[in-house]
Amino acid sequence: MNMDDDSAEIELLEQNLSKTHQISQKMTTILNSFDTRLARLEKSILPLYNSAQILNRRASNIEKALLKIDEVASNQEGIAAEEALILRGPQPGEFEVYKDALQRLNASIAFKASDQDTLDTARLVETGAKKLAQLYTKLVAEGSSGTTPAPGVEIVKAPFPSQLRSTLHPIVNFLRTLPVPSTHPSHPAAAAILTTLKDAQRGYADMRGTWGKKCLEAHGKRVVDRADTVEPIATGRELGTWVQSVLSVARYEYDLLTEMSTLASPSQLASHFVNLLNPLVLLMTSNITSLVAFSKRSLQKYGFLILSAYEALLELQPMWDEISTLRVSTDSRNENRKETNEYKDALQVVRMVCIRMFPEALADIKLSTAGRTGDTSTALLDASVEGVQFLNNMQEVLVGSGDILSVVGDGNWKMGEGVVVKKQAIVEVSAETLLEHFIYDVVVTIINTVSLISRTQRRPPFDSFFLLNNIAYLRKNILEPRQESLIDYLTKPTQDILNSNFRTAKASYLDANFSPLMQALSDDPKEKGKAATKEKFTRFYDLLEEVLERHRLAKVLEDDAESREAIGNDVIKFLIPSLKAFTQKHKEKEFSKSKHVLWLSG
Repeated sequence: MNMDDDSAEIELLEQNLSKTHQISQKMTTILNSFDTRLARLEKSILPLYNSAQILNRRASNIEKALLKIDEVASNQEGIAAEEALILRGPQPGEFEVYKDALQRLNASIAFKASDQDTLDTARLVETGAKKLAQLYTKLVAEGSSGTTPAPGVEIVKAPFPSQLRSTLHPIVNFLRTLPVPSTHPSHPAAAAILTTLKDAQRGYADMRGTWGKKCLEAHGKRVVDRADTVEPIATGRELGTWVQSVLSVARYEYDLLTEMSTLASPSQLASHFVNLLNPLVLLMTSNITSLVAFSKRSLQKYGFLILSAYEALLELQPMWDEISTLRVSTDSRNENRKETNEYKDALQVVRMVCIRMFPEALADIKLSTAGRTGDTSTALLDASVEGVQFLNNMQEVLVGSGDILSVVGDGNWKMGEGVVVKKQAIVEVSAETLLEHFIYDVVVTIINTVSLISRTQRRPPFDSFFLLNNIAYLRKNILEPRQESLIDYLTKPTQDILNSNFRTAKASYLDANFSPLMQALSDDPKEKGKAATKEKFTRFYDLLEEVLERHRLAKVLEDDAESREAIGNDVIKFLIPSLKAFTQKHKEKEFSKSKHVLWLSG
C-alpha cells in the first residue's frame, strides 16, 4: 500500500510538472511577442524622441539667450550711468561715490567677455584717473598761492592750509591704489594712468617749488638791497639766516611731498624732489652770487660781509648734505654718476673771495707808505685804524677766519713780501695757531709801516708825535680789544712787540721834544756868571714856548685822555727834576716869575 501511495504521488507530480512546462512555454511565447512589439514601438518612437530632444535643447538655448539679453541690457544701463558719473568728474562732497564707481569699473575688467568691453572699461578708468588728478592739481594750486611772508620775517616752511591737506589725503591714498605697470602689468590702462600720475606729481613739484621761491625771494632781495647800508658782518649773518630758511623750506617740502605724492616709490620721490628743489637752489645761489659780486667792489670795505656769510654757510653744510641725499633714490645712490652739489659750488665761490682778504689786508697796510715827505701830520694813519678794525672784526668770525687761513696756509698770507707759497707740511697747523700767527703779522706790518712813514715822511719833531699817537693807539686797542675773545690769540711775542714799540715811541717823543729843554739847563764850564745863567734860563723859556706852540698844533693822544695824562706825568718826571736842580743851584739869583716856570716847578 505504501508503494501505491508513492506511485500516485509521483504521477501527480509529473502531471503538475507537465502543466508547469506548458504554462512556461506559453509565457515564453507571450514574452517573445512583447519583445517583438516593443522593438517595433521603440523603432516607431525613436525619431519622435530624437525630435523632442532637439526641441528641448532649442528651448533651453532660447531661455539662456533671453537671460543673457536681459543681463546685457541691465549691464548697459549700469555702464551708461557710471560712464556719465566718471565723465562728469568728482563733485564736491561725492568723492566716495566717485571712488566706488572707479573701483567697480576696475574690478569688472577681469570678467569682461570680450577684449572690446575690457578696452572700453579701461578707457573709462583712465578718464576717471585723469579727473581725479585734475582735482588733485587744483587743490595743490590753491594751497600754493596767497599772501607771502613779509620781508625780514624768518620762515621755516611755505604755507599749505591744513584744511586742504585733509581734503587731499583720501584723494592721494586712492590715486596710489590705481593700476600702474609695476602693480598691474596686464591692465590695459596701467601705462596711461602712470603717465597721468607722473604729470600730476610733476605739476605738484613745480607749483610747490615756485611757491617756496616766492615766499623766500622778498627776504632774500632785502638782504642784498641793504648790503650797502647795514653793517657788513650783520649782513653776512642775515644772509646765513636767510639761507637757513631756504634749507628749512626745502626740508619741509620733502616731507610734504612724501605725504602728498601720487607715486610713493623712492625713485619717483627723488626725481620730483629735484624739480621742486631747483627753484629754491637757483634763488639761493643767485643771492649768494650777488653778494659776492657786491663784496668784490671793495673787499677792504665789505670783506667781512662775505667772510661772515662764509662762516654761516659752513655751519649750514650738514643741513644741506641731508637735503642733498634726498635727491638721490636708494636704488640709484650707488650708481657711478656725477651728482651736482650747488651748495658746495657756491661755498667755493665765497671761499675764493675770502682767501683774498688776508693777503690783501697786509698789502693794503703796506700801501700806506706811499705819501709825501716833510709832512707834519700827527693824526692816526688810516692803516692803523683799519688794521685795528680788521682785528676787531675777526673776533666776530673766528671760525670762518680760521678755516680760510687753513686754506691759505701758515705764512702764505705774506706772499706780497716775496714769500714763496709752499705746500703745507705733513703736520697740520691748528686754526688757533694760524690765527695767532696772522694777528702777529698784522701787528708787525702796521708797526713797521708806521715806523717807516715816521722816518721817511714826517718832519722832526712831528715824527715823534705821529709815531707815539699810532703806536699808543695800536697798543691800547689791540691789548684791550673790543671783545675779550681776541685776547686768547695775542701771543707773548705779539704783546711784547707792542709794548716794546710803545716804550720806544714814548722815549723818542720825550727825547725829541723835551731833551733840548734839559740841555738848555745843563752846566757848561765855559759859561759862568749871572749873565750866562740868565741866558740859559731865557733859552729854556724860548724852547718851552716852542714846545707849547708845537703841542697846540700837533695833538698827543687826543682821543685817549687816560693815556694822555700818563704821558703828561712822564713828561713831568722827565723834565721837572732837572729844572728843580737848576733853580736850586742858582737860587741866589733872581729869575723871572714866568707862569711856565711856576707851573713846571710846581
